[in-house]
Amino acid sequence: MKPAALGVIAGVAAGAAVGAASRGPSLVEWPSKIRTAFPFVTGGIAGASVGIKVGTFASFVQAARGRGKGPVSTVAPVVIGAGLATAAAIGGTIAKEKVLGGLVQQSRDLDPYFAASSGNPLTSGSPASLVTMAELGREGARFVGCISTPEDIEAVTGKKPIAEPVRVFVGLDAADTVEQRVGLAMAELRRTGAFDRANLIIQAPAGTGFANTTPIDVTEMLTLGDCASVAIGYGLLPSFLSLGKVGLGAQTQRLLLDAIREELVGRAKRPRILLYGESLGARVQEAAVSAGPLDLDHYFVDAALWVGTPGGQKSDEFHALCAAESVTVDRPELIASVMRTPYPRVWFLEHDGDPVVRNRPNLLADRPFWLSVDGTRGRNVPEEMTWKPGITWATVLVDTLFATNVKPGDFQSKGHDYRADLGGVVTAAYALPADEATATRLEAHLRQLEVERAQRIDMTEDQVKSA
Repeated sequence: MKPAALGVIAGVAAGAAVGAASRGPSLVEWPSKIRTAFPFVTGGIAGASVGIKVGTFASFVQAARGRGKGPVSTVAPVVIGAGLATAAAIGGTIAKEKVLGGLVQQSRDLDPYFAASSGNPLTSGSPASLVTMAELGREGARFVGCISTPEDIEAVTGKKPIAEPVRVFVGLDAADTVEQRVGLAMAELRRTGAFDRANLIIQAPAGTGFANTTPIDVTEMLTLGDCASVAIGYGLLPSFLSLGKVGLGAQTQRLLLDAIREELVGRAKRPRILLYGESLGARVQEAAVSAGPLDLDHYFVDAALWVGTPGGQKSDEFHALCAAESVTVDRPELIASVMRTPYPRVWFLEHDGDPVVRNRPNLLADRPFWLSVDGTRGRNVPEEMTWKPGITWATVLVDTLFATNVKPGDFQSKGHDYRADLGGVVTAAYALPADEATATRLEAHLRQLEVERAQRIDMTEDQVKSA
């Protein structure tokens, strides 16, 4: 039998076996077409790999016996294929640049509704601000444009505001360097009187500059407006394309923390410093505070909440670093079971079934603890899901693509969607006042706000003009 034929037969057999093994449950739901194609894709990759290796090896064996033309006859098609792949890669690079350029422009383009400042001097982008609306970018404009109103505060708490909230955002385009962007943020915090508020939230945004407004909403409303928040962008691409920006984001956070600390040293009265990061933003902020010895007291940090941190060795090491003063919850209902004395300063909100949290390279060869064989599974981890070398890693990788399925107002506590958990967990992590009735009104109002924001984002220029 010719080496190439032997390779094809071996490859088909291997691919069929892998494809069959690929069928099984996953952490989140996939589109039906993806679910159907997945076994063929994984099987094809495995089959091609085995086919090339078997065919090449068999060709060498025949050549050693004085038969055949050696490995060239088997490897030549692969070399040709590699050449075609290289050409495709060059074309792909050009296409990639165009796609990435389009994504960057999308992050710069402002929604018609949020393109003009509300005029509130306590927000960045206002006429009194050192930063223009264009320099905020799409996500920054949304962030400052969603500041809590007196009506929001009274609807949730039944009380009148005692102060006006402050929201500061500095986009990537506001300055050329990290130092300059941090300088602008500090100037904005001083201009707005942010350091005179009782609470100051430092949020690390995600890759596009997305700064989740929900934890800020919760804090603004439950503190009756006595709250300021600040976020600085470090990129304009989605988080999965911004992994290389973690270092830049961490540097930004570190310099901001240093600057705020210097501002507060010697003050008789300081705001409570609250940290918040979600998804890649959590990874960025964790990297910032662990760049040296983890000393939250050094930065006057009263509480930190990190949500859905991407999994991996760095995440595990950071958890261990914070073990003495941290708790991890899957959902608000578990808060009572993890409470202890002294009150936890560091909070991790991580779903048992979040593929972003569970995805890591060692899934390729090692069974993870969350797929243990003793029958103990976390919430939303299917009992039927078993660990298979290589297959589980590929499955969880696809899971991450569909981990967040957002419908405005329809809060879910599943996968990488933490909207249903933030009201209760933010309240607990930041030790905010909220009785049962207030908590109920808060949850309803957060859903209402999200629906309203989604409607505003969808508005056209003509609709904004006629509103």
